[in-house]
Amino acid sequence: MGRRSGILEFAVLGLLRESPMHGYELRKRLNTSLGVFRAFSYGTLYPCLKTLVVNGWLIEEPGSAPEDAVSAALAGRRAKIVYRLTAEGKEHFEELLSQTGPDTYEDEHFAARFAFFGQTSRDVRMRVLEGRRSRLEERLEKMRASLARTRERLDDYTLELQRHGMESVEREVRWLNELIESERAGRDLKGSVSGEPASLDTTTGATGGLPRSGDSSRPDTPDDTAT
Repeated sequence: MGRRSGILEFAVLGLLRESPMHGYELRKRLNTSLGVFRAFSYGTLYPCLKTLVVNGWLIEEPGSAPEDAVSAALAGRRAKIVYRLTAEGKEHFEELLSQTGPDTYEDEHFAARFAFFGQTSRDVRMRVLEGRRSRLEERLEKMRASLARTRERLDDYTLELQRHGMESVEREVRWLNELIESERAGRDLKGSVSGEPASLDTTTGATGGLPRSGDSSRPDTPDDTAT
């Protein structure tokens, strides 16, 4: 399983743990509540859902509203399919939540993991946050060393761009320090780490964006039927 597909599967399972949804609802949640997925093409979602169904982690159910089925029949379309998390899917998601390996410190994985910190145990949150901080501190040290070696050869604009990148990493390190301090003090963050999953914007700053797998400017058309 590729890194990006693994992140998407993780997010889909997490959202469906909250409530069953049809594909269009999932697409909107991935794009709005979990802004980290704005760069994913819509064509990646339904194959992901099919894979999760085959693995036994999701089941497909017909839409519950009778008018939906009638309208779909009159229009010659299939009714909306609702995706529901199975007991095996919930167990698998909880297993993923407990993982704290090096992948969880990387830009894409960390953003998705942080969005579901409200469903993650405190000790796991601490390990992920501390691992992420360590990874960024290593990155910052390399950036400073590189800048020191090349400063004299850079023009003003390139130099300013490198400084901007360093400041972004430094800001995230300070943010992580505050989160870790709160976790150690036994405090939960309102809005970000409790209740609804947080929306972590990773299109700018130190966390970076997800690699693009399609055109994120494609309009959000309501294709609610199964593939």
